[in-house]
Amino acid sequence: MSTIDFVALDRRAVTASIELATRVTAADLTKPTPCRAWTVYGLLAHMTTQHYGFATASRGDGDPESWKLRDLGENAVQAYIESAEHVLAAFAEDGVTERIFPLPEFGPDVKVPGHQAISFHFIDYVVHSWDLAKALGTTVDFTPDVLDAAWTVAQIVPVGEARLTPGAAFGPDINYTGTEHLDRIVALLGRSPEWPAT
Repeated sequence: MSTIDFVALDRRAVTASIELATRVTAADLTKPTPCRAWTVYGLLAHMTTQHYGFATASRGDGDPESWKLRDLGENAVQAYIESAEHVLAAFAEDGVTERIFPLPEFGPDVKVPGHQAISFHFIDYVVHSWDLAKALGTTVDFTPDVLDAAWTVAQIVPVGEARLTPGAAFGPDINYTGTEHLDRIVALLGRSPEWPAT
């Protein structure tokens, strides 16, 4: 994994999420998503919060307040885009992959190398882009190198009890026998590729 350029790949995943967010209308905000009980607004609020949390962590700041769910105000789409641009700027700084990121959302005193932390953010935004696309009734396309890297990260996400705790980022894996690469990834991380049919 240390040879994978997660900064560049993360930028592409986040950019995809921005492009999808620009399609969100006021009427879309109350639509359901594949993320448990979250509406589109709830998903955007979570994604926004995570962007600011990771950006703060990239500066070595482990303040848990940075990870508290944000209100998106009058313009949820603009709030999301601003948060995405903020984290992309933070990750573009020199030496970011060599820094230590404190990640209080992952547990008390959790600190990981920047390269690994950005891989966590990357897999989140591949999956959340899929979530948002599904909610909007459209699709998101990633190039094979993005999907190959996402598959690598998805395979090392903890399983078992870690997937069952309240607030867990991913649910138990779902049996999927198809060949669509992105669907394989989201199924491994607890999403049904057939959503909302299942």
